[in-house]
Amino acid sequence: MTLNVYIPKLNDVLMTLPLGNESPEPLLRSLLHESVHLTVGTALSQPADYQVLVAGRPTQAQIEASPQLHSLVIPFVGLPENTRELVKKYPKLRVHNLHHNAETTAEMAVTLLLSAAKLIVSYDKHLRQGNWSARYRRASGSVLLYGKTALILGYGRIGRHIVKACHGLGMKVIALRKSAEKTSQADETHKVHPITELHRFLPRANALVLALPLTDETEDLIGDKEIALLPDDAILVNVARGKIVDESALYHALKNGKLHSAGIDVWYQYPRNEEEQTHTPPARFPFHELDNVVMSPHRGGDALEIERLRMEHLAVLLNAMAQGNTQLNRVDVNAGY
Repeated sequence: MTLNVYIPKLNDVLMTLPLGNESPEPLLRSLLHESVHLTVGTALSQPADYQVLVAGRPTQAQIEASPQLHSLVIPFVGLPENTRELVKKYPKLRVHNLHHNAETTAEMAVTLLLSAAKLIVSYDKHLRQGNWSARYRRASGSVLLYGKTALILGYGRIGRHIVKACHGLGMKVIALRKSAEKTSQADETHKVHPITELHRFLPRANALVLALPLTDETEDLIGDKEIALLPDDAILVNVARGKIVDESALYHALKNGKLHSAGIDVWYQYPRNEEEQTHTPPARFPFHELDNVVMSPHRGGDALEIERLRMEHLAVLLNAMAQGNTQLNRVDVNAGY
């Protein structure tokens, strides 16, 4: 289902989202401030006079249709590269996004971490065939996380939730972000350092968890050199973007046993259309042949409640705009996040 939403009196919002059978429009309408007039349609009004456009991948025509347009809302976390290149042409256009899936993405990261550490997928596969042999091996290959060190790359909302969960598992935590200056008293249980100190902390990372945006600076951030700095039997988890980790380096580190295991939710190749959804390998290398990798089809932001959360966060953002707040969830287009 595609939903196009317009708010002519204050914001005219075009929101293109794949949604379930139940339209989220009534919920969104109930949460908007009374000054926001909401109408729903499938075509732009003529003449177009909307002020806010909500679209993850807007067209040039949508941006140029209304002379009143001042804001673009991307209804998810991140800034798609094609969208980034398009909006660079309109430097006065303010760009925002939504952080409604931070908690569920963090939960996916922890799920992948635990599944990889305990080799759950491999053992599940064997037991389905009646093979109990792993139970009777003295050392089954599982890794104890308690007391180990987790290095979290990225300290936004997702990263901070991952930090809390790792603390709950009894792990020591180190977090890296682009700038370590934006810390608070809430960070006293762990240290936050600038990403420039990555090589200093990699040798201490029993688990490396990626939750940072893909930018020119972070593409191929983790390659052969960085993986070599990790302790033997380290675990790598990626819920950020595939290209942050060099594909070849990751595959060979898993195959040759340098890495104990990995949990991957983001990939290097994606279906280009509906027909390709059933037969598109996620990478050039055969990760599916490895028993020490947990593979997830980029569903970290998925949950039964996700569309409700999206509407709630969208309403908060639109209501803030209605009251003149132009900074909430603001995206730096040049930085890419």
